[in-house]
Amino acid sequence: MSKIYELTVEASERGDIITYHPMRLAAALRIKDVNRLAVETSVMGDKALVTIYPHDPLARVILADPQMLVMDERGRIWIGRYHNGRPSLLRLYDPASGSAQRLLLFGTTGAGKSTAGQIILAAMKRSGIAVLYADLKGGQSAPEAFGQSGHGSDGNVAWRVTTQEGTMAQLRTTWLTMMDRQERYSRMGRSKFLIGRPDPLIYQIVDEANRLLEKGAPYRDEATFYIKDIGRTGRSLGIGIGLFAQAGHLEEMGGSDTLRAMLKEGEVVLLRWTSSMMKQLVTDGLLPAGQVLAPIPKYAGEVDLVSQFDEEHDDSDLPGTQGTAYNVNGRYPSSKMRFWNIGSDMPTEGLDPMVLDLYGPGAPAEIEQDAWGLVGDAYCQRLDGMEAYRAVFPEDDEDGEGGGGGTKKGSGGSRAASPIPASVPKPSARTLRDRVQAVLDAHDDPLDALQILELVNADGGRAVKLGSVRNTLTAIRS
Repeated sequence: MSKIYELTVEASERGDIITYHPMRLAAALRIKDVNRLAVETSVMGDKALVTIYPHDPLARVILADPQMLVMDERGRIWIGRYHNGRPSLLRLYDPASGSAQRLLLFGTTGAGKSTAGQIILAAMKRSGIAVLYADLKGGQSAPEAFGQSGHGSDGNVAWRVTTQEGTMAQLRTTWLTMMDRQERYSRMGRSKFLIGRPDPLIYQIVDEANRLLEKGAPYRDEATFYIKDIGRTGRSLGIGIGLFAQAGHLEEMGGSDTLRAMLKEGEVVLLRWTSSMMKQLVTDGLLPAGQVLAPIPKYAGEVDLVSQFDEEHDDSDLPGTQGTAYNVNGRYPSSKMRFWNIGSDMPTEGLDPMVLDLYGPGAPAEIEQDAWGLVGDAYCQRLDGMEAYRAVFPEDDEDGEGGGGGTKKGSGGSRAASPIPASVPKPSARTLRDRVQAVLDAHDDPLDALQILELVNADGGRAVKLGSVRNTLTAIRS
């Protein structure tokens, strides 16, 4: 009968930190397959638990029941398990602080990022979370999130887009919803978010986020602004932000400062990575001093040297390690975990029915209707591309109304207003900010947004919408 061995190791001197090299440790223990070895270090780094398995304990991680994905009373979803069978939990909501979370999922090509993303998206739907999902791989990362029809509002998320313009429309929509909640919650005297009272938990997810935030991307600066502001302000308003990205340089994700706070305070899951990514994570202080994450190899199993004269060797393919990861901010940050094995054993024609079943029946949760009039047609009609972009950043705002002046050439080749709110307008135009300020200066009594809208539209200038007035009031207040 195969046995599991567990060794407890302590530093010999007080104040010493245990350090180790995973491959050297495996070699010293005469273990050919490093996946059979699990090492956990204490927070202080002075103790370690070494477990030796007879075979890879994460070879198969089966999801017994999709209901296991539903968020628990502590705001956590069950995404897989550790080598010792314990659940790997990802926090989406903290009931103690009443806040949504920041989520980062990194993985290099072939590491299983798409499958991991599908599990998270399916868990969000089953948990009643309204998800605005941008798949910048043209819809290939999680096609089942689009639903059976692949269009309209029949998908498994509240709104999905596949273009950079559509992503910018989503970010703007999420930001406007956040600002609306901030205004409403302030009037209510609320400092924490309570799910469903009256609004749903919302997550803005950007898949292949590196394509949006890398150097030279057409909307890099604007997207960085929104992601940072949502990540900073949205938590207590029940709006979380999640980025799924290739494990490259952090500078290719909007600049190194963009994600530093999200890395240290958010939920970080690291699939197979590149060495440069790990170096930056350690430099940023995400991992405690002396803590080592064993590299995740591309293949599992024992690899022997084979002589060219050996004609009887087994040349069968080794199993892959897709889905193996480190839940860096979880209970066991230095222990490998693996996402649930989902989907059909072989590729299917079209959408995978087993993945569709993972999302479950019924329509997904949506953002509150209180915000629908504010965010406009882009969300209500589930638009994508330049059509969505223009609905949120209308071209007639080039004179400064609703979002600031100046123009930007998007990847679609058209010119549209800059997505950054409250940017400097053209000096030659009478901007909406000028018009709103004039109304405020002319009235001593407090005015709400609807009253200001009526007065602005009565001043002889171009008619504007309520959302533009609210944006401008937010900019003036800032």
